[in-house]
Amino acid sequence: MPTKVSLKVAALLAGLGVAGVGGLAAAGYAASPPKQTISEDVRAAVVQMGKSLSADQFSFQARTLRVYADTNGQPLHIAHSMKVIVRRPDKLLIDVTGDDGSTKFVYDGKTMVLFGVDTKRYSSLPVPNTIQGMLEKVMGRFGVDFPLADLLTSSPDKSFLFGVTSGREVNIVTIDGVPCRHLLFSQPPGIELELWVEKNDRALPRRLIVTYRDLPDHPSFVAELFDWNFSIHPSDSEFVFQPPEGAVVVELKPAATKAPAKPKGSKP
Repeated sequence: MPTKVSLKVAALLAGLGVAGVGGLAAAGYAASPPKQTISEDVRAAVVQMGKSLSADQFSFQARTLRVYADTNGQPLHIAHSMKVIVRRPDKLLIDVTGDDGSTKFVYDGKTMVLFGVDTKRYSSLPVPNTIQGMLEKVMGRFGVDFPLADLLTSSPDKSFLFGVTSGREVNIVTIDGVPCRHLLFSQPPGIELELWVEKNDRALPRRLIVTYRDLPDHPSFVAELFDWNFSIHPSDSEFVFQPPEGAVVVELKPAATKAPAKPKGSKP
């Protein structure tokens, strides 16, 4: 991943944390899910998280840190902050700011628009009429995927657990004054997933860390999630992109990949 990302889908997805997406790729590319050894209480916590995130509309914010090695093996860190608004089944708005600039992602149920705020360059792509269908097309066409997408699918718990072979609780910690369950999952061929969810009926995710043990220098992705709001009522107009004066349209080019987007565990 370059330290300076140009205006393309990879720019937004890098901002969201390029890593695995689980269930988004499951339907098309997995022959059969692996046998799982996940404790019942841990599975129940993830299922409850999935129920909360299946709400018709909600918003949240996140701070992410992407750690990877450059061509010389030097570890680099790319930070982003984002605001996400979801209105199921076919509306999504994401504002990302970070070390490689600011990006706005707008999905209105028919078209996905990616806008580089600093460069005033934007691209659009016709997509399916569901959030999950849109994500599948974008990732499949451009060969990228990202872990926070699991939270946006039609079945967040199934998306997160797809490909996972084991899961257990590590301990209870406090994040921003809220007791949270620290859960640890493994996914072959060498992905380690740590998820912190609130220890209550909502089980909202508060932190996610993905570590790639099978890759050189063990790159990782860290996300802190906060300001969850399930009382929002976004209007259709919030998901309509109006190009600012002077904005330039650019073409989105598919990634030069030989295979479609993979589940969690694909190369970041």
